[in-house]
Amino acid sequence: MSAAGAAIPPPPAETVAADIERALAEDLGSGDVTAALLADAPESAYLLCKEDAVACGRPWFDACHRALDPAVEIDWRVAEGDHVRAGTVLATLRGRTRALVSAERTSLNFLQTLSGTATTVAAHVDAVRGTRARILDTRKTLPGLRVAQKYAVRVGGGDNHRMGLYDAVMLKENHVRAAGSIAAAIAAARASQPRLPLIVEVETLDELRAALDAGCDRILIDDFDAATRREAVRIAAGRIPLEVSGGVDLESLRAIAADGVDCISIGGLTKHVQAVDLSLKLGPCPG
Repeated sequence: MSAAGAAIPPPPAETVAADIERALAEDLGSGDVTAALLADAPESAYLLCKEDAVACGRPWFDACHRALDPAVEIDWRVAEGDHVRAGTVLATLRGRTRALVSAERTSLNFLQTLSGTATTVAAHVDAVRGTRARILDTRKTLPGLRVAQKYAVRVGGGDNHRMGLYDAVMLKENHVRAAGSIAAAIAAARASQPRLPLIVEVETLDELRAALDAGCDRILIDDFDAATRREAVRIAAGRIPLEVSGGVDLESLRAIAADGVDCISIGGLTKHVQAVDLSLKLGPCPG
């Protein structure tokens, strides 16, 4: 479930496996020389969340521990996307001591990062609740973790912009200048990629009118002031969804949404990661 209550499809298993393989390789190298000092006996552990958060990243956490101990037992006490309070035990584990210790940091790195992303997104979604605006991410993700972070955005209640440079056409100033006009740029894009979504960035109200006349799937009004943004909403009149990007923060978000725009994209959702404070402790769960 997402923080907004909707069921979120799991991430591709092959992507999770590749992420885990890469992360464990950089941490373990030729072997965990410290864990090797421990007797490899059956052991229990519990996963503690030390601050209020939206839990996210279970597929990566589970895959990390199972990569080192396929027989590990993981009992989750919360669901993916749940809002949890500081002091919540998220899960208990039962497995081999060395595997639990070796997987600890890598599994927490994924969980703390993705929970941090989902928690940030949920706060932004809450800020626009009751308006028509949807919160979108951007391509400003951590290298190698785009699928993971965009999954976390959905868990937090947000929506994904394009995944990369291949699944949507986005026309910006340079494309328009090279084509000679917005209408020409849109025509060329439709002819080249007729099946892909087409997003057009405009810088003036005249360009907005041109994009509306030519037709596209979404219009990005970048860095419009409040008065111009409201006029853009009036002109568009719901014909084509309007997206706001640039200069958006949590404090200004509600006012932007209240102007009637359809989407607000925010790079900071995935770019400015504030990891959630988690710990994995060996021993029986205290309660």
